[in-house]
Amino acid sequence: MNNWKVYPSEILNASPVMPVMVIQDAADAVPLARALMAGGIKVLEITLRTAAAMDSIKAISQEVEGAFVGAGTITTPEQLQAVADAGAVFAISPGLTPRLLAAANHSSIALIPGIATVSELMLGMEYGLDHFKFFPAEAAGGIPMLKGIAGPLPQITFCPTGGISPSNYNNYLVLKNVACVGGSWLVPADAVKNKDWDKVTALAKEAVANAKR
Repeated sequence: MNNWKVYPSEILNASPVMPVMVIQDAADAVPLARALMAGGIKVLEITLRTAAAMDSIKAISQEVEGAFVGAGTITTPEQLQAVADAGAVFAISPGLTPRLLAAANHSSIALIPGIATVSELMLGMEYGLDHFKFFPAEAAGGIPMLKGIAGPLPQITFCPTGGISPSNYNNYLVLKNVACVGGSWLVPADAVKNKDWDKVTALAKEAVANAKR
């Protein structure tokens, strides 16, 4: 049995939209997280695409009470351990490997691995997982694919990410096997660069208010 601090079901059901955050400057991490929290979103995915990512995870975990801070773009067991040490309570990967899945079963934080095929999904299920990222959602078949998976595997829950926008996110949220969606539109690069935290809060409020899950 896993000894995760926070389970995937709690993470994916906490907010209808999970922001995909690419933080270039760690000094922006806390005000950005607080702006999203003020808009009603408390699950935050900080991608490991920048040098500031680890410091950003650490700062938010220490300074933003009530936030579920997680790490995205996890590809190795070593990264999984590093983000756990930095204070993340969950991790998200773009795909999955047996080595990463095995590490997740011994980690203190939950892994939500990405899948794009039913075979990948079945491999994850062999390791006891039932919550997954569907990525890249639009390119991998989108809504028809998720509907197709729901037939034989109705017990699986997804967070689709990749090509999700304000114009289509509710089409995903109304599906029974979708708990939330991941999107970068909540944290536009220009707003972060200009430290326009009010804009981020407004985008978060709008996404939450209009969500149809």
